[in-house]
Amino acid sequence: MEKLGLYLPEILLPREGIDLTKWAVIACDQYTSEIDYWEKVKNFVGDSPSTLHMIFPECYLEEEDADQRINGIHSVMRQYLKEKILSPQPPGLILVDRKTRYASRNGLLVAVDLEQYSYEKTADGHGCKPSIRATEETILTRLPPRIKLREDAVLDLPHLLLLINDPDERVIEPVARSRERLPKLYDFDLMMDSGRLAGFRVDDHQLLAGIISGLKALAAAEEKNGDRLLLIVGDGNHSLAAAKAVWEKLKKGLPEKSRHHHPARFSLVEIINLYDRGLHFEPIHRVLLNVDPGKFFPALQSYYNNRCFVDFFPEKTGMENALRVKEEERGNHRIGFIQEKRFGVITIQDSAAVPAIVVLQPFLDDFTARCPQVKMDYIHGEETVTKLGSRPGNLGFYLPTFAKTKLFSSISTRGALPKKAFSIGRAEEKRFYMECRRLS
Repeated sequence: MEKLGLYLPEILLPREGIDLTKWAVIACDQYTSEIDYWEKVKNFVGDSPSTLHMIFPECYLEEEDADQRINGIHSVMRQYLKEKILSPQPPGLILVDRKTRYASRNGLLVAVDLEQYSYEKTADGHGCKPSIRATEETILTRLPPRIKLREDAVLDLPHLLLLINDPDERVIEPVARSRERLPKLYDFDLMMDSGRLAGFRVDDHQLLAGIISGLKALAAAEEKNGDRLLLIVGDGNHSLAAAKAVWEKLKKGLPEKSRHHHPARFSLVEIINLYDRGLHFEPIHRVLLNVDPGKFFPALQSYYNNRCFVDFFPEKTGMENALRVKEEERGNHRIGFIQEKRFGVITIQDSAAVPAIVVLQPFLDDFTARCPQVKMDYIHGEETVTKLGSRPGNLGFYLPTFAKTKLFSSISTRGALPKKAFSIGRAEEKRFYMECRRLS
C-alpha cells in the first residue's frame, strides 16, 4: 500500500462507556452561518467527552478568542490521552457504514502520505501531478487558523472524504458485503437527527488483499492514461492542505531517517467510491448582487469571443424546456439563469468534457474583479436562486447537476475545479468526527 501513498493507521477510539452520540460531531466547516446549530450541539454535549472539545467550528473563526480556543483544544487533546479516554486499536483499516435519512454509504478509514498530496498549481496553472489531489481551488487565506490548530495538536481527527474512481466497485463494496463476518467496533445514532454510524475492523486477509489489488488496478488504469491520479479530495481540502503545510515546515528540521515514519507526515481520511450509490453530488449555484444586465451580457459575449449565445424566456418552464431539449448536444455548455422577471439560457461553445462551472467561473471572477460593486454569493437549492435572482439588481445562475463521470478526467486534464464547484450531499450527510490518531 505504501507505493500507493496509503498506510494502515493506528487508530484511537473512545473507550467503553463513553456516550458515542455525544462524542461524534459533524465536520467543523458545516452550518457556518447557523451558530444556533452549534449552540444546540454545545448544550447537548455539555461536559461529556466529545470531539466538540477538540475542533474549531468555522462559525466562530472570526471571534476574538480564536487563539484561546485553539489553546483549549490542544489542552483537551492532551487531557483525553492522559485520562485514557481514547483506546488504541491494532493497526488496520476500518469499514465505515454511514446511514442518513436520504441514503447510506460505505468508506474505508486509512492514512494517506502527505508527500503524495498537493494543493498547489504549477506554472502552467494545471496543478501538480501527485497521486492525491484537491478537487477545488485552495483559498490560501483560509489556511492560517487550520495550520495553527494542527501545529501543536497531539491528535488527528478526520472529517476528510477522499474519492476513488471505481465504477466497477472492486475496492470498498466487496468489504461492505462481508461486514457480517468483521468485528464491529461501534454502532450508534448520530446527534441532531443525522443518521447512524457503524464501524468494522477489516482483519480478514483475503479482503485486505482484495482492497490492495483493487487500488493497484485503479492506479494502473490511470497510469495507462498518462496520469497517476488515484485519490481526489471530496470534502475537507483546506484541512488536508493545512496538514500538508505543517508537515512541509516540520520536516525541514528532521533528519532524513526520521521523516519516513513521522506521524505528522500522514493524515487520517475516509476513502469513498465516487460511484457509491449513497454519494450524491449537489450543484452549488451562483447569484450576482448589484449587477447591471446592460453591462453583464455584452461583457459575457465579449469574454468568450462571440462563442456565447443568450436566449430569454418569460417563464421558468421555457428555460427548463430549452435546457432539456438541448442537453444532449455535444460541444456546448448551457446554464440557466434568472434576471428579475425573466429567465434564460446561456450557451457557451466549448468542446471540453468538463463541468459547466469550469467554463463559466473564470468569466464570473473576471467580471466581479472589474466591477467591485458586484458581489457573488454561493447558493444551495434552486428555490433560493429563484428567490434571490428575481430581486431587482440580481442575477441568478442555475448550475447543472454535476456529472460524476467527468470529475476525475477534469481534475486530470485541467487541474482543480473552481471553489464551491459542487457539494457532496446535504450538510447533515457530512462526515462526523469519530476516530483519532496520534500525531506525537
